[in-house]
Amino acid sequence: MKKTYVFACLVSLGLTSVLLSCHNHDEIGPNDTNDLILEFDNRVGNQDLELKNKTYKNAIGEEFTVTKLNYFVSNLKLKKADGTEVKFPEQYFLTREEDPKTLLVSLKDVPAADYTALSFTIGVDSLRSTADIAQRKGVLDVASYGDDAMYWSWNSGYIFLKFEGLSPVAPLRTSGERKVEVHIGGYGGYTGRTVNNLRTITLSLPTTAQVRKSKTATIHLFADVLKLFEGKSQISFVTTNSVHSPGAGVAAADNSVNMFTVDHVHNGH
Repeated sequence: MKKTYVFACLVSLGLTSVLLSCHNHDEIGPNDTNDLILEFDNRVGNQDLELKNKTYKNAIGEEFTVTKLNYFVSNLKLKKADGTEVKFPEQYFLTREEDPKTLLVSLKDVPAADYTALSFTIGVDSLRSTADIAQRKGVLDVASYGDDAMYWSWNSGYIFLKFEGLSPVAPLRTSGERKVEVHIGGYGGYTGRTVNNLRTITLSLPTTAQVRKSKTATIHLFADVLKLFEGKSQISFVTTNSVHSPGAGVAAADNSVNMFTVDHVHNGH
């Protein structure tokens, strides 16, 4: 037999019945926190990014394959529905397409609230870039990358975004490969080097991200590699295929602000 239960929080005081609100799992306590996840999904236009095995075309029809895509994410901010911001200034993340677990960025102890926008920097800010080496651990440890170096020792700075691939239109190298390497770095403001390629991305959310004590939220972002080579500047692999200095990376850095979009928000239970 099917039974229907109706629950009410009712306290009878003499002849007066006082209705008390039942516990609402969507209530926000003053000290409630939980995680918020950023899920980075690297793509090439409307296709999933596949390393080495797939050929794509840029906006001017040049074919290429992708062998590497890394980028630093830092200085994250979340904007609440009331317009105030929550900042995460001491957190740095390195996403690497070849390591899927790095594509999930977990923000800890996020205050419970409704969030309407997200911003972050691609790169590592000047204060942390110039901090004592003892203060640069984890993904900022300059010796931690091995063959996948994300640091220019000669330019005293991090590589903010590293794209590598192959294209038949790129010049033939002595290795016998037609490589495309675009390494963006340069935080500006230091002696002899004024190029600042740090770029901040600000994105409105299509639906609010709801963080509660018992509920996490995930923001799913697309990062479109094609946008790195089009937009403010149209980049051809014929002429731009070996970028290893801040000045040479300005055009791609300017384009990178349009790489990222929010696909959807998932509010957990």
